[in-house]
Amino acid sequence: MNRKNKTSRRQFLRSSATAVGATAASFIIPATALGRGALIAANDRIAMGFIGMGTMGTGHVFGRAWTYLPGGYISRKDVQVAAICDVWTNKRDESKANVDKQYAEMTGQKDYRGCAAYTDFRDLLADKNIDAVLIATPIHWHATMAVMAAKAGKDVYCEKPTAVTIHESQALVKAVKENKRIYQAGTQQRSEYDHKFRTACEYVRSGRIGELQTIYAFRDGGGVIWPETYEETKPIPKELDWDLWLGPAPMMPYQGRSDAHLFGFGGINWGQHHYDIVQWSLDADRTGPIELFVDEGAAAYKYANGVTVYGRPYPNQEISTTGGAWFIGTEGKIAVDREHLISEPASILEKPLGPNDVHLYKSDSHSGNFLDCIKTRKPAICDVETAHHAASVMLLGGIVQQLKRPLKWDPKKEQFIGDDEANKKLAMVKREPWVV
Repeated sequence: MNRKNKTSRRQFLRSSATAVGATAASFIIPATALGRGALIAANDRIAMGFIGMGTMGTGHVFGRAWTYLPGGYISRKDVQVAAICDVWTNKRDESKANVDKQYAEMTGQKDYRGCAAYTDFRDLLADKNIDAVLIATPIHWHATMAVMAAKAGKDVYCEKPTAVTIHESQALVKAVKENKRIYQAGTQQRSEYDHKFRTACEYVRSGRIGELQTIYAFRDGGGVIWPETYEETKPIPKELDWDLWLGPAPMMPYQGRSDAHLFGFGGINWGQHHYDIVQWSLDADRTGPIELFVDEGAAAYKYANGVTVYGRPYPNQEISTTGGAWFIGTEGKIAVDREHLISEPASILEKPLGPNDVHLYKSDSHSGNFLDCIKTRKPAICDVETAHHAASVMLLGGIVQQLKRPLKWDPKKEQFIGDDEANKKLAMVKREPWVV
């Protein structure tokens, strides 16, 4: 990538942390070492750092089913995996070794050691050679890291959920915009799965099912709650920096668990996938619902256009629950998930969309869209505003689930109307220095 056009990066002041492997100066593979056309010239490659080397993080680097990038980012000629980071030193070191091994094979350099490995993500963010980061950490870290990355001048791809409170999601929007960064949320249904989700939204927004009345989102709202009681304390593994794993969470004893959704409840894992598509179908990427209530045990949402969204499966027919939704209109229905796109009657989907129908942002690859937008500086298909509002719907559902009473929401001011108790749940206490 042409570094002459890059925004200057802020100097990051931070306490000491561990870095192993290459120094910043040795990150970029020289053009003379490429051989066999394995990579393109150094200045035209996007140098990426990957934070979180669990199942999702390593999947992005090396390729897994959900990344929809054969071979992962490391296989792309226009990307260099310049650094990896994890608070588990064993995961960190294994990933670094695998990156170096693969680049050694690609370049013909048996002694290649070009990937840096960090325990503290602040070291990675401080490296001016890195253009972009991919965040695949425990969910309570997502927004904090993304804000810090944007302020450090990095473009950001972040796994869902975008945030675990609405206030930190707002802070993320502010940081990305002020620092003119590209942000892509890991809600890949807009790009992948043979465009089933985009097609469904285009047909719904083009009026093919008549007036849209109801949506069944298949997933409830959700959120994060810090625990108040703890089980028996267990020894902290020597490979784990437990304090850094907790980060914004309160200091607490190690319980033998460090899974990504440890503090989550409700639909916090899958929910943003579902509400991202709900928002897209409603042309609501810059707004949200106006009322919330609990219906049959699940969150429900009323929008200004009269559409009601239920955070539960469609009661009469249930297609796969891997990310789907049912759209109910006055003249028919459309259902979509990662495996299916169907309509009732079937004739709805048999008639192609015309030039005067709604045609939405088209992306053939979610990771590819992110990289293209880094180069062009155009907004990504799941840009920070889109991600913020989809995450907000999910989080609002988590709040109404906790309070179990109807709530009124102002989507412009982004606060509850006349309800101090509900508004207090838009934020949560975070441990210093991780307040954003």
